[in-house]
Amino acid sequence: MGHSAASSLSPVVLVWGEDEFTVKQRAKQIHHQWCADLGGLDHEIIDAAVNNGGEALKALARLREALQTLPFFGSAKAVWFQNCNFLGDERAASAQAVSESLSELALELKKFPWKDVRLLISAGKVDKRKTFYKTLEKIGTVEGHAGLSIDDRDWAGQAEAIALRQLRALGKTISDEGLSELVASVGPNVRQLNNEIEKLTLFVGDRLEIGVEDVQAVVTRNKQARAFALGDALGDRDLPRLLRCLDEELWAMKFDRQKSGIGLLYGLVAKVRAMIFLKEMLREGWVQAEGDYNRFKTRLERVPAEALPEDKRFNPLAINPYVLFKALPQTRRYSLSELIHAMDLLLKCNQQLIFSTQDEAMVLQRTLVQITGAAGKQPGQPAA
Repeated sequence: MGHSAASSLSPVVLVWGEDEFTVKQRAKQIHHQWCADLGGLDHEIIDAAVNNGGEALKALARLREALQTLPFFGSAKAVWFQNCNFLGDERAASAQAVSESLSELALELKKFPWKDVRLLISAGKVDKRKTFYKTLEKIGTVEGHAGLSIDDRDWAGQAEAIALRQLRALGKTISDEGLSELVASVGPNVRQLNNEIEKLTLFVGDRLEIGVEDVQAVVTRNKQARAFALGDALGDRDLPRLLRCLDEELWAMKFDRQKSGIGLLYGLVAKVRAMIFLKEMLREGWVQAEGDYNRFKTRLERVPAEALPEDKRFNPLAINPYVLFKALPQTRRYSLSELIHAMDLLLKCNQQLIFSTQDEAMVLQRTLVQITGAAGKQPGQPAA
């Protein structure tokens, strides 16, 4: 749900979600505002991050005590039950004594006179089926903050909205190209996004607007974004740079178990697929080969959704608009038949990586050389 002003919220608030950074920031904002509104020195913060059921029961006992203790130095008090990790499917939450205690607390909260007390609970996962959650939903305000995921169709739009809110709070603006470059570099990671925005703010100093050149100068590209460099080199048909990027990725694989040759291959498949999409969209007249990102984005928004498949793997609108925009000039370096042939080569590469005993690096290198058709071509030379 959208953020409400802290002063207009009900006396009981639950802020929860897998987006740990946003949950903490939002809860801190509410607590700070409540303390300022209420005054006094009796406000309490209770650490509700526990390791087992026994610790959970102790935390709940401290919460009850805090709610029942009248403020000494003011007319009201705020209680923050912070980082609660036993409202979902965690081990501590499954203990019968904890479930019973939460149900009893739910009944107490229903009857509690909230005139002089406010309760804020911040948590990770929650089980919406349980009585405690349903009670908080009825008597208070519940804010859920789901974490961004690369599998979300609109993760880029959500990340852009988060970035714009943070920049406005810091008194800065950013160009459309800069915003898209920032999101493409960071990916679906809210914590890193906020860290990079703070870096950008320090970098530009008193200057109000942040440009794409600022983003390119200081923003750290995460694993996903670094993989884009391999795809960009393929799109530019620059074999020396392509092989350099491949070597860097293969070296990084030695220290990162989550990386694999198959993963690199799938990134290349996504790049070639995006260029095929763009070829067809150019042919349909939905987009034009131009250098203005705003006009390109506007044209992209006018593409009829019913003309595209629902499966996001085959839907160009599921791709970050800036990623498509950067790939637009690269489509001139390949003919459509070359791109289709490239998909065939990548399929064969996939089969070799899975079923053959050939060296992974050699298989990938050979495939990339075949795709770029490097013999007799200069780096970046457009297709005939």
